[in-house]
Amino acid sequence: METKIKNLQEDILQEFETKIRGELVFPDNQKYEETRKVYNGMIDKKPGLIVKCVDVADVISAVTFGRENNLLVSVRGGGHNAGGLGICDDGLVIDLSGIKFIRVDTSDNTVRVGGGNVWGEVDHATHPFGLAVPAGIISTTGVGGLTLGGGVGHLSRNFGLTIDNLLEADMVLADGSFVTVNNEKNTDLFWAIRGGGGNFGIVTSFKFQAHEVNTVYGGPTLWPIEKTEEIMEWYDGFLHNAPDELNGFVATLVIPGPPFPPHLHNKKFCGIVWCYSGDVKKGPEVFEPVIAMNPLFEHVGEMPYPSVQTLFDGLLPPGMQWYWRADFFNDIPADAAALHKKFGSEIPTPLSQMHLYPISGAAGRVGKTETPWAYRDAKYAGVFVGIDPDPVNAEKITKWAKDYWNALHPYSSGGAYLNFIMNEGQERIKASYKDNYERLSQIKKKYDPANFFRVNQNIVPAE
Repeated sequence: METKIKNLQEDILQEFETKIRGELVFPDNQKYEETRKVYNGMIDKKPGLIVKCVDVADVISAVTFGRENNLLVSVRGGGHNAGGLGICDDGLVIDLSGIKFIRVDTSDNTVRVGGGNVWGEVDHATHPFGLAVPAGIISTTGVGGLTLGGGVGHLSRNFGLTIDNLLEADMVLADGSFVTVNNEKNTDLFWAIRGGGGNFGIVTSFKFQAHEVNTVYGGPTLWPIEKTEEIMEWYDGFLHNAPDELNGFVATLVIPGPPFPPHLHNKKFCGIVWCYSGDVKKGPEVFEPVIAMNPLFEHVGEMPYPSVQTLFDGLLPPGMQWYWRADFFNDIPADAAALHKKFGSEIPTPLSQMHLYPISGAAGRVGKTETPWAYRDAKYAGVFVGIDPDPVNAEKITKWAKDYWNALHPYSSGGAYLNFIMNEGQERIKASYKDNYERLSQIKKKYDPANFFRVNQNIVPAE
């Protein structure tokens, strides 16, 4: 049975405090309420202690303390996790947000990033060098969580998932030891962390391959929700035959307000958010087929890559209610498109939405066993999210997301992108890794046989 922090003797806690350079935040600390918050306001967990680590030594001490005292332990980077898995009730939260550093090496276009950084900080550091690392679509997302789960975003078709650009990582394991993993050292562990989540240790440093991306050509295009079937049929046929440099995710959504013009506010749309990372001079030509579809609204043009990454930051600040469901899809058949129109017409709150992220191009050319991320042959990672600032609407947005998912699930190809789901049980996790689950389970047994790192989309150690 797990020990609660409050049941530990005072001298044990005092000794632990002497080993930490960072800050210990207990429930009676005036910072506690603010510190325990995560991005999803629907999550309301109350840990017994939050350790705000500032270096690797703090992480080693925290892991050792948690293991020796039989504590439930969670690990938090950016705190964006859909299910709030960066925090736990009564146990110990190892908070990495103080471990921040970014070093760009222009000799080989690589970037070393701390375990507590968020992607906006990485973009800020790499952009002056004309470089970018493939990541997600919201700049406040943590580097650690997004990377370990896979990393789908605006550059996926051109340069692959974030894990396809991970070259090395430094980790603290469940026994408190420190290791470096790459294609030459601890290769089994390096394989496992490229999609296996936080199951195998705490990553304190990532080394990424960056790419020459500076100014991109992109932005949103919108069509009335009534045109969803037509647009999705066209999109499904167009995008995957387009150059890898062109990425666009399709959505059903409501325009909640600024920065969009007033005549669009509170209306429902089928939208596509584009990012072309090729030669920007070719942008107008590349987008000719898009403009030929006569969007009701388009705001497509040249912009710095960090601007694409921050398009939605203002609309989606921390603390709102979020409910997530997800699936992979191989295509968008007519019947499915009709359901997207139906549920897109019934969006319950201005921020709730559905996205289909393409997995083709470079992301689809990686073998399904080269990383744990098994659905390389799927065309889309779909996500259904109910979002609203008011807890009063939590039930309404949850029901819509569940109903939408239930209607589309028969058209899915199986599991889900695990960064997009909440707590949905062990069978769902196994389905998402397919044949890679057994190998992950064996590696988990080798490096974390007691399942110390279990507050995650958990891979159970092999028996």
